[in-house]
Amino acid sequence: MYSQLIRLLKKSTKVLLTSILIVTFIPLTAFASEADLVTPELSRGQNNLLYVGMLVCILGMMFGLFQFIRVKKIKAHKSMLDVADTIYETCKTYLVQQGKFLALLLVFIGLCIAFYFGFLQEKGVGGVILILAWTVVGILGSYSVAWYGIRMNTLANSRMAFSSLEKKPLKLLSIPLDSGMSIGVILICVELIMMLIILRFVPNELAGASFIGFAIGESLGASALRIAGGIFTKIADIGSDLMKIVFKIKEDDPRNPGVIADCTGDNAGDSVGPTADGFETYGVTGVALITFIVLAVTGELQSDMLIWIFTMRVLMIITSVAAFYINKLFSKIRFGGLPDIDFEKPLTSLVWITSALSIVVTFMVSFIMIGPGTEIGDKAGNLWVVLSTIISCGTLGAAVIPEFTKIFTSPKSIHVNETVTSSKEGGASLNILSGLVAGNFSAFWKGMVFVVLMFAAYSASKFGLADIMSYPSIFAFGLVAFGFLGMGPVTIAVDSYGPVTDNAQSIYELSLIETIPEIDQEIEHDFGFKPDFGNAKYYLEANDGAGNTFKATAKPVLIGTAVVGATTMIFSLILVIQNVLGVKPEEVLNILNPYTILGFLCGGAVIYWFTGASTQAVSTGAYRAVEYIKRNIRLDEDANQRAATDKSKEVVKICTQYAQKGMLNIFIAIFSFALAFAFLSAPRSGTDSVALFVAYLISIAVFGLYQAIFMANAGGCWDNAKKVVEVDLKQKGTELHDATVVGDTVGDPFKDTSSVALNPIIKFTTLFGLLAMEIAISESFKDVAPFVGIAFLACALVFVWRSFYKMRINVKRRK
Repeated sequence: MYSQLIRLLKKSTKVLLTSILIVTFIPLTAFASEADLVTPELSRGQNNLLYVGMLVCILGMMFGLFQFIRVKKIKAHKSMLDVADTIYETCKTYLVQQGKFLALLLVFIGLCIAFYFGFLQEKGVGGVILILAWTVVGILGSYSVAWYGIRMNTLANSRMAFSSLEKKPLKLLSIPLDSGMSIGVILICVELIMMLIILRFVPNELAGASFIGFAIGESLGASALRIAGGIFTKIADIGSDLMKIVFKIKEDDPRNPGVIADCTGDNAGDSVGPTADGFETYGVTGVALITFIVLAVTGELQSDMLIWIFTMRVLMIITSVAAFYINKLFSKIRFGGLPDIDFEKPLTSLVWITSALSIVVTFMVSFIMIGPGTEIGDKAGNLWVVLSTIISCGTLGAAVIPEFTKIFTSPKSIHVNETVTSSKEGGASLNILSGLVAGNFSAFWKGMVFVVLMFAAYSASKFGLADIMSYPSIFAFGLVAFGFLGMGPVTIAVDSYGPVTDNAQSIYELSLIETIPEIDQEIEHDFGFKPDFGNAKYYLEANDGAGNTFKATAKPVLIGTAVVGATTMIFSLILVIQNVLGVKPEEVLNILNPYTILGFLCGGAVIYWFTGASTQAVSTGAYRAVEYIKRNIRLDEDANQRAATDKSKEVVKICTQYAQKGMLNIFIAIFSFALAFAFLSAPRSGTDSVALFVAYLISIAVFGLYQAIFMANAGGCWDNAKKVVEVDLKQKGTELHDATVVGDTVGDPFKDTSSVALNPIIKFTTLFGLLAMEIAISESFKDVAPFVGIAFLACALVFVWRSFYKMRINVKRRK
């Protein structure tokens, strides 16, 4: 498999690599750029604050480890632990393969980084090695937290499955939430301590470049893991779900070879992807703000602003952990001892408590750090109020956006119930149409939420922010994205809740625990309680509905940070263009410039190609999985009731094969498009052409935002419509259930493949595009840049062609 991929990489990128090697021999000169940032000197007191931040990160990681141990100590029956171990071993195999694949992709990025920083920026061998090292650290960070997320979730899923027998619904809430908080806090702490190390210990003249290298590495890792994980999980999910219709078998029937692959996919798509995505989202947004501060803030205030930003980040860890324990206490008071609870309520209260606590602490600490009586406060007296208000717009948004998401995806929402109702008479057809309506309406209303939040931030920025920086409204937009992450550990926690609840149902069925002789007496003797088999499945399914809802709520928050944060990064590029070429920002962003319109059209085209290409990989892979499962499933009376490991591995192999093929095509095309449009924007004759790439980046962000929200919420609506039929209406195996299963299989690639991968795609394109554009506008390279751009465009179009014509179902061979 990998020898074929290596040969394909060598063959398909011959022009690409040759172009890079040729231009490296052109005499090049350095120029003032974003990557040439020099971070300000910090005072002794400011350095001490960074040390305090590192200590908080270490304590946060200890908290995460404590939660890990706590979940691991929960007892479960061996039948369930064995299934969970099988899932984890399969996940490990998948991650090892992805790690090798990431190493191949690193070659592309490494060449560009070495070329840019070594030749254009003249950082020297030592500087280039340092920057490349931080790029590798960024990739390893995304990869490592993804691995930790899988290990945590595969420990929690079996414990939750077994705990469903205790008739303690509050415990069923605590297990996935404890594991989610462990992932969320460790993820944020690992990312933050790396950035603190760069700021404190990397030489000032290399810190800016190291931040960018680190962020590019994060984005590379997250993009690959998100895309591949999203394709893998939905191939398995569709292959498993369709068997319920074809053979009229129950949910997660052990005889279905697709079930184990589906469980692996739940982790590959809903744990690996989101964890790596959250890691790079947190980092890239921070790098965008650091870049803007160094470029746009008055020199003597840069250090104060940087320390304030990092202090806010540290406080997010503290407030999230505090809110977690406050909510745990409230949940125990409200729901302790109840035989049945609404699992969405404790999760909702956790989000709102965290948001409120974060806002209060933001104002308090900002007053102490930059309020009256401080150096920066004396120069801008109300700055602490302005900055606190702006960042609080994002923190509030992180709680408001989930509420708007639930309107379209919660099992209790009008849209989900309308989808169920329409399915009763119109079957799968009206089910799908109702889901599309929900997705479209959600895109409208969430778009309005983003507008209100950003307008509020813009309005606040007018009260004195212009006194200390250029273009304060752009910084305000970036600070809103930063505020979205103000409750980062909790956002990741409620997102990680879903894969645990989803796997728990499967483990319960795959364990066949109900068929074990004298299991009641065994559980009562070994675990000290009498099992309640009657309610166990109900608890698991109801909790999974809440998991589906809150998986959906985290997606628009992460997508929102990509788009709003991209605004700041794009404007940083515009400032670089102004410094290098003397083109004013208002001249770059001019709708009368034809290159602007062309850039907008190109960005929209790439977004729609991407969603089609990722869905194509799922549909072809699912076809192959379904074909295999139909040939190999055994449902006769003599068939073994337990999962067939060899057949399950074959389905996993199919999922992995198409996930990697799809990722290869998509990533190389995205990579090549960024370089192509950047180089085609090179100002050979006049400067109008630079608008092409800027407009392309803006278009990627805007089209990507609405496409992602539409697809994510349409998919969430279809998913929970099926859940309503299964849990509330108890109509599994009926025609109504079949209709909702069809809708869910349509929604699978919508919500868990295409939409979620747009977040890292937007950030990677924007961040990597900054370097590409800076290469393009170099005085010594701009004349040859368009020709190299044409080569990259040809390479991109080859992989666009491959994403369909080399991925489509071979009808002739299958007849």
